[in-house]
Amino acid sequence: MNILCLICARKGSKGVKNKNIIKIKNKNLINITIDQAKKSKIFNNIVVSTDSKKIQSHAISKKVLCWFLRPKLISNDKASKLEALRHGLIESEKKLKKKFDIICDLDVTAPLRNIKDIRTAFKIFIRKNYSILFSVTEAKKNPYFNMIEVVGKEVKLIKKIKKEIVSRQQAPKVFEMNASIYFWKRESLLNKRNLFGKNTGIYEMPRERSIDIDDTLDLKLVKHLLKSH
Repeated sequence: MNILCLICARKGSKGVKNKNIIKIKNKNLINITIDQAKKSKIFNNIVVSTDSKKIQSHAISKKVLCWFLRPKLISNDKASKLEALRHGLIESEKKLKKKFDIICDLDVTAPLRNIKDIRTAFKIFIRKNYSILFSVTEAKKNPYFNMIEVVGKEVKLIKKIKKEIVSRQQAPKVFEMNASIYFWKRESLLNKRNLFGKNTGIYEMPRERSIDIDDTLDLKLVKHLLKSH
């Protein structure tokens, strides 16, 4: 099997400025993810997709492939990451002159995952023959118990079932995507419009390894947790 790791890291970020190259313990976030990809020893090739010359230079210094700059059209806030991944796959296959069977996306802003997480998620993906697999963590809030919406003048639970639920433990278990690890079969990445379906699997991670850096509070938590390791 040919297995590609695509690491997407654009320069624009509103929540935390230049977050992909922020240093934690003297290491840039993008370098943390590149090192995790290398140490997993799963991938035939590791490619960084970016629209930033500065990030490109970081990637090249880490001896991974980063020969193209991502077009502006698929690098802004409104662009789907799926489009960036498809673009990265097509460019990689052209450059390396081979087709990849499996593509992995490791998100730069989720540095708390460990090598075992990547390897275990991959093993589950292969063993269960999923088309897509992504990492999750058990949701802190539950739509069957303590997540609400306002419809007109009425406050309602987001999901209502006939059985009365008086504690979170009685509610059906739900997960939140933690934006850490994604695996695709090639055809699924190129042709599917979303991640969900009958042949999608999940890999559950603990909350302490599931923080995705969206704002300054997330960054402070990640810094604290990485420094304590």
